[in-house]
Amino acid sequence: MRNEQNESTSVKRVGVITAFPPGRNSLNEFGFHLVNHLAANESLDSVVVFADETDAGEPMSLAENSDKVENIVSWKFNSLTNPTRLLKAVKQANVDALLINLQFATFGDSRVAGGLGLLIPALLTKAGVPTGVILHNLADNVDMQDAGFTDSKVVAKLMSTAGRALTKAILKADYVALTIPRYVEFLIESYGAKNAILAPHGSFEEIAAPKYGIPEEGPRKILAFGKWGTYKTVDVLVEAFRDLIGRGYDDLELVIAGTDSPNSAGYLAGVAEKCADLPNVVFTGYVEEEDVETLFTEAAVTAFPYTSTTGSSGVLHQAGSYGRSAVLPAIGDFVEVIEEEGFIGQYFEPGDAASLGDALTKLLDDNELNTEHGQRNYLAATGIPMAEVIDWHLIHLRTLVQERA
Repeated sequence: MRNEQNESTSVKRVGVITAFPPGRNSLNEFGFHLVNHLAANESLDSVVVFADETDAGEPMSLAENSDKVENIVSWKFNSLTNPTRLLKAVKQANVDALLINLQFATFGDSRVAGGLGLLIPALLTKAGVPTGVILHNLADNVDMQDAGFTDSKVVAKLMSTAGRALTKAILKADYVALTIPRYVEFLIESYGAKNAILAPHGSFEEIAAPKYGIPEEGPRKILAFGKWGTYKTVDVLVEAFRDLIGRGYDDLELVIAGTDSPNSAGYLAGVAEKCADLPNVVFTGYVEEEDVETLFTEAAVTAFPYTSTTGSSGVLHQAGSYGRSAVLPAIGDFVEVIEEEGFIGQYFEPGDAASLGDALTKLLDDNELNTEHGQRNYLAATGIPMAEVIDWHLIHLRTLVQERA
């Protein structure tokens, strides 16, 4: 009898709602690695990916365990029908439990579509689907104006109020996992949350200890990687690079990798036009997954020219996993968040090109310091493999299924 009960409450078929490559919506890289590690988990029979509909083609296949993955394209960025489409798709897929890879702009940058999408965890939980949310940021910590959601202070205030309401809706999920201890504490203290729990980000790959410091061959590359145009802009980095070239740093190369943010179309093209006179500035465009390692290992330093932040940085985790040093903005909450995670950076004043240039030269001119920072970031990024984080989520999902049996 006990064996029959265990079998009836087991979790063998897990669903994941996420942005997914080759689509370029936010958190697609995290979604890919999340699915990759779920598929590699021997306790699971299948993983159902409820992926976003994009112009880039069908969801990417995994290199291994692709036979365990079923892709269902079931939502679209900025679509008002995402809640109904996903509710129908999840029910038809008959998953045992579900994970949602979520941040506040996952389902859209328009206020109505984005807000409706954030009701999905509550809808699925109410429909009886055991649901866990991996939440990457909090609306309370997002500067709505600086992040590009509005130019109006009044609208920004209204959006912050709406953000609190939507946070309460997200907390209707069975559990909400965050990677930052202070975020968990904030939800408990400010919202009275009883289901907010801490879950590590996890390192994407089990990478052998890299070669630290400045690469010996080729130009010293300054790498900036992301989705650009809102609070993540490269204008100040280009200005700092121009200044360094003027100061005689003629062996440098600035690599601006990634694409425009969804609500900043044309931003990078404008930057490229403004710095057409500068030597050694490279715009890579979208970086395929198989090219990410080379991108980071060839970099002498990584730069994060942000003016505000929305939480922990996935790109910083990637940079750390390849042993790279980082130049980071001295934004109070961001500094506290990344240092809680064990990372280190050479800090600069946001928006100040001279400060950014000075921070870059400290790491470019001191290979010993560069190496020290890279080693610490590697340890922070690879301390807990994502495979172990997956085990943690599966324990919680199995508990939910058992409680409902």
